[in-house]
Formats: sequence, C-alpha cells, structure tokens
Amino acid sequence: MSQDKEPRRRFLRQVLAIVPAASTLGGASAVAVSQAALADSSEPGKPRAYTPTFFTAAEWAFINAAVDPLIPSDQYGAGALETGVPEFIDRQMETPYGAGKLWYMQGPFHTDRVPELGYQLSLVPRDIYRQGIAAVNTWCQKTHGKVFAELDKKTQVEVLKQLEGGKIELDALPAKTFFSFMLGNVKEGYFADPMYGGNQKMGGWKMVGFPGARADFADWVDQYNVKYPYGPVSILGEKG
Repeated sequence: MSQDKEPRRRFLRQVLAIVPAASTLGGASAVAVSQAALADSSEPGKPRAYTPTFFTAAEWAFINAAVDPLIPSDQYGAGALETGVPEFIDRQMETPYGAGKLWYMQGPFHTDRVPELGYQLSLVPRDIYRQGIAAVNTWCQKTHGKVFAELDKKTQVEVLKQLEGGKIELDALPAKTFFSFMLGNVKEGYFADPMYGGNQKMGGWKMVGFPGARADFADWVDQYNVKYPYGPVSILGEKG
C-alpha cells in the first residue's frame, strides 16, 4: 500500500518522534500498572477494567468520549480507547506532572504573550482537566441540550474541532489550551511504555511497527526498507 493511502499511519509515526517524555514520569504507581498489564486478562480489542482515581464519573465519561475521535481504531490498528489511554491520563493526574510540580508555576502570568515564551497560565494539568471538562459540558448543555459524552459522535467531533480552533468561549481557560493539553496526553498515552497505563498490549507500537525496549538492533542497521520481524517488548518484559 502506498504511503499516500496511509495518512493516519504517517501522522502517528511523526507523532512518535515528538511525544514529550515529561508526562510519562509516573512515579511509584508505574510498577503496579505494569503488574496489572502482565496479568491482563481483558478481552481482545478492549482495555482492561479500570476505576479512575482522579476523575469523577462525569469527567471519566467525558475523557472516554473525547479520546475516541482523536485516535480512533481502524483497519491499521487499535485506537485510544482500546489501548487504555483514559487510564494513562487518569494516572498522570496523580503524579508530580498532574500537580504541576515539574513546572515553574510562580507568577506573573502573561497570558497575552507568544507561545514561545512558555506556559502562561496558573492552572496545573489537574486544574486544566477539572475546569476544562466542566466548562465544555456547560457549553454543550447550553448549545446542544446535553453534556459532551451524551452527544452523537458527529457532534462530538464538531465540538472538538471548535475547541481546537478556539471557536468556543470557555470561562475557565482558553479552549485551545484545554484541547492541546488533552491531545498531547492522548498521544503520550498511546505511545508511552505500557507500564504507565496506556498503550495496552502495545497497540500503539504495533500500529507503527515500533519494537519497543529491545536492546540489540545491530543486525538490522544496514537493512534498508526491511520490516523488523519481531514484535515489541515493554520495559518490564511484556511481549506484544
């Protein structure tokens, strides 16, 4: 199949090269996540059972509904839902990243400055999600008569496009900021090592042909355009 017929695969390959590592610093909980992954008995094509520890039931419904259109499953591989990306995001909210402890969070905050000068809000990721989800649900309720998770798929996609384009006014924070944080975390969860809760069964790695944490590639360095014959391996030895 020619490359121009695989836009999703090309997009995800490019994303894999630029996913930041900062939010994958999951702390001590990573070991428990990996143990759950190694003992995973979930049905094929479905994420393992998980109860969120940070998100409320309404927020959890929003997250699950929102990540699905961002990386949907298709003929090339599993999507964000199937690979447990919502679990990854929920677990990240309980880490130093979620609490903003990895950032400089002292004022002043100049929200009118160019993006190159860095993050300019006083909200940490936990606040961005909590306030952003509430604001989007309020807007959807006023505009469509239902909260985001209850909208049909087509309307959900349209709302996400409006958030991305900054066409929705949210009282809590800029719509673009909320969307970009969520999209960034979705990408990270899809491609991070399974020990952090997402990329379950290494679905993201399999989709792009990434071999994971294998230690030796010397025999393949000079083999141009030859598909690597082995499946991915996680940091803790899980095999895909």
